[in-house]
Amino acid sequence: MGLEGQKKLSQAKVLIIGCGGLGGPVLSYLAAAGIGTIGLIEFDTVSLSNLHRQVIFETKDIGQQKIEIAKHRVQALNPNVIVVSYNTQLTSKNAIEIFAKFDLIVDGSDNFPTRYLVNDACEILNKPYVYGAIHQFEGQVSVFNYKGSCTYRDLYSTPPDPETTPNCAVGGVLGPIAGVIGSLQALEAIKIICEIESPLFNEILVLEFQSMLFRKFKLSKNSKRSKITALIDYEAFCSSKEKDSFSITKDEFIALEKVNISLIDIREPYEHEEFNIGGENIPMDEFDEKNIKPNVKTVLYCASGIRSKALARKLHKANQNINLWYLDCSLKEFI
Repeated sequence: MGLEGQKKLSQAKVLIIGCGGLGGPVLSYLAAAGIGTIGLIEFDTVSLSNLHRQVIFETKDIGQQKIEIAKHRVQALNPNVIVVSYNTQLTSKNAIEIFAKFDLIVDGSDNFPTRYLVNDACEILNKPYVYGAIHQFEGQVSVFNYKGSCTYRDLYSTPPDPETTPNCAVGGVLGPIAGVIGSLQALEAIKIICEIESPLFNEILVLEFQSMLFRKFKLSKNSKRSKITALIDYEAFCSSKEKDSFSITKDEFIALEKVNISLIDIREPYEHEEFNIGGENIPMDEFDEKNIKPNVKTVLYCASGIRSKALARKLHKANQNINLWYLDCSLKEFI
């Protein structure tokens, strides 16, 4: 790499989406490598359940803003790094403005709406970004939109059905897997900045950690796909298009007379303890029709509405006459 490579690193401006399992090792290695400016986007707080994979945090940090802990981590590793922090959720309204200030985007998010948003904003601004994803024993790494290469939409043209996508509480991931994938993302970022040959563009690295099988697959551009020229509502794009008659919006829920409903949190107990909006906690795999109380409206909720929607649909399919509803919104809207 030499002195020339170090100069390129010191002049680079890299934005990291998320400061969790992937973002933690990315920001640590990029700060240690001497990146000149590191941008951080994160709006969540540290939870006990994060600590097995988000190793930049400690038990004393529980309840604190992740962005502040991450910023101190970068400055402690390398005080010469300029840290630009955004304690906000990345949305279609702010993505273009934020991304325009950086040379390279590293995506450490854990959900499909954000991945499509990052992809489209990078395509509009013609900026490369490093992709990483983890699930249980598998991880993926690639570089998109690099010198006209394939994009995330060439890999996944449409999002999966949210009901078939396991959530973290059910699917889970082993902590070291997040560390490996995040480290590889940091490596790809350094290769791009220093113009070292063979970053992972037009191909994807798939890692099966249980069998320790690492494979690379070639990617090709979708010639039929139209160029992205504007951002959209990505939550709607990635959610089920079918509207249920037994769904309840946040506003409808707030307007309900609470004495006439039975509110059930179907998340795991540790999720309920960290934050809830009331009601009884019955995990999804323990809830069935016998938990539906007669003569009152039973309303299910979870972190994003995906689990509660799937369970409500399953029970309505078995019995269309049950008085069962689900809250179709994210709990983050109540914070």
